[in-house]
Amino acid sequence: MTSLKKFLHFWAVAFFPSRCPYCNRVIDDSECACKRCRKQIPEFCWKTYAAGGYICAAALPYKDAYSKAIHKLKFKNRTDLAKPLAMQIVRAVKELYGDLHFDLVTCVPMHKINRKLRGYNQAELLARECAELLELPYLGTLEKFKQNQPQHKIGKREREKNVRGVYRLLGNTDLSGKRVLLIDDVITTGHTLGECSRILMKGKCAEICCAVVCVASVNKFIAPG
Repeated sequence: MTSLKKFLHFWAVAFFPSRCPYCNRVIDDSECACKRCRKQIPEFCWKTYAAGGYICAAALPYKDAYSKAIHKLKFKNRTDLAKPLAMQIVRAVKELYGDLHFDLVTCVPMHKINRKLRGYNQAELLARECAELLELPYLGTLEKFKQNQPQHKIGKREREKNVRGVYRLLGNTDLSGKRVLLIDDVITTGHTLGECSRILMKGKCAEICCAVVCVASVNKFIAPG
């Protein structure tokens, strides 16, 4: 880190300290949560699957303080929560995938209109933080070129059809032989991650592994001991 970056970082921490995603206590910039909340975080991650059979690592159940943290990141402009939540994703990635080598990190994209309205794509913020923590390159590989209904507003049976034909590879993206880590915030039915993985495979990936902060309906998925 350069002297200027160190100086700016010092004042940023002084005036805008990092806060626990779950209780809003002030925490150190290197911490994923306050001491009290860390004790409540599950010691294991969840192994689940996106549509198409793509493995997905999830760090936390989508409930209580964890779902509220995701809500703040997505809808309350709390972009500062991307880093501590990404730390949870990285924990799950290391636990589930072990020493598996990834070539790059990418994310589930938002439609440009939705991104403009929100001001950012929370999945991209998480993916960029994960890439930095894992010391891997981040690459935007997908585009959402068609708008569709938000997945959480429709039934499970409609979700697969809802995401079909709305994503495509960016430009002449060539992922030949690459093992890609695909990031999103939450996995529910897995159709969004599954469709994005299917499109990524058109770029000739060697393998796609998914990872998220939270998994919904944890009782339906496998929790490794």
